[in-house]
Amino acid sequence: MSARISADHPIRELFSTLVERAFRSQRAVEDAELARYIANVLVDFTHRDNLYRLRDARGKFLEEIAEMLLEGDVTLNAASFDREREVHKHIGDFTLFWTGVYPEMLRYFRAASRRDHLVDYVEQGRKSYQIASTFQHGPYAQEAPVLRQLSDQFETCMMGLHMVRRELDAYGSPETQAVRRLLES
Repeated sequence: MSARISADHPIRELFSTLVERAFRSQRAVEDAELARYIANVLVDFTHRDNLYRLRDARGKFLEEIAEMLLEGDVTLNAASFDREREVHKHIGDFTLFWTGVYPEMLRYFRAASRRDHLVDYVEQGRKSYQIASTFQHGPYAQEAPVLRQLSDQFETCMMGLHMVRRELDAYGSPETQAVRRLLES
C-alpha cells in the first residue's frame, strides 16, 4: 500500500512551481504534462513507502535496481505484463529521482558490496521508461507519451531536478530565510 498526499497539499504546489521554473530556465523541456509528471514523482517520493513500494512475491521490499529488474521480467518473476510495466515505470522514476535529486547517493548504491555495483542508473532509467512507454493500450495510453519523453530526455530531466535540488537547498540557507523574514514583515 502506497502513501498518498492529498491533491491540495501545499507540497504539490511547491514541487510543481520548482519543476516548471527549472525546466523553463533550461528551455529544453516545455511540456506541461512532463513537468506535472515529474513534480508528482517528487511528491510521491517524499514518503519512503512510495520510494520503496515494490515488493517481491514474498513481500520483501525491493531496494536495488538489480532486484527490481528480476521482478519486472515476465520470463522470470513478473506475473503479468501489467506487472512488468509497473516495475519498469517505477525503475524509471526511482533512477530519475536518485540521479536528479540526490546524485551523491549513487556512490553508496553502486558500492562493490551491493547488487547494483554495475548498474548504470541513467542508462537503466532511460531503458525502463522506454519499456514502460510501449504499453499504449487501455489505462496506459495517456501516460505512454510522457514515459517516452522521459526516456528520450532522461538527462535533461535529470539536470532539471539538479536545479530543483539547488533551489530546495537554498530555502534552508540562513541568507534565504533572512530575506524571507524581511519580505514577510
